[in-house]
Amino acid sequence: MSEVALEIPASVDRVWAVLADGWTYAAWVVGASHIRDVDATWPAPDSKLHHSVGPWPLVVKDYTEVVECRASTHLKLRARTWPIGEAVVVLDLEPSSADRCRVTMGETPTRGPAAWTHNPVAEALLQARNKETLERLGALASRGAKPE
Repeated sequence: MSEVALEIPASVDRVWAVLADGWTYAAWVVGASHIRDVDATWPAPDSKLHHSVGPWPLVVKDYTEVVECRASTHLKLRARTWPIGEAVVVLDLEPSSADRCRVTMGETPTRGPAAWTHNPVAEALLQARNKETLERLGALASRGAKPE
């Protein structure tokens, strides 16, 4: 599993609010370009958000499904982007203080070409992508927060 972590200058509740709003997914997940629909029960287990990935005209339409959810602490997703592949993504939140949160993100390619070509170079690219993903999540969660 490729894993990255980031200390975000926002409370766990603020970070969770972004994760719990499926419509924000394309704003913080690197590569997602459009959200087409979000189940009303998101982020409950088995709920889905339907997204598009990639630049036009090479857009791939697929979905991400919640596998596990513990509100404000843990979200496990099965992200699909066929024909590229499928991955399990885990996001864990821990409060560092009342207004800071450490988010750890792990991703494991599980099916398709992304899993078949998993190697040190692909791992390094995945870590860089996920670091940027967490930075975008942090920017959304901390917007409007008081400066330190």
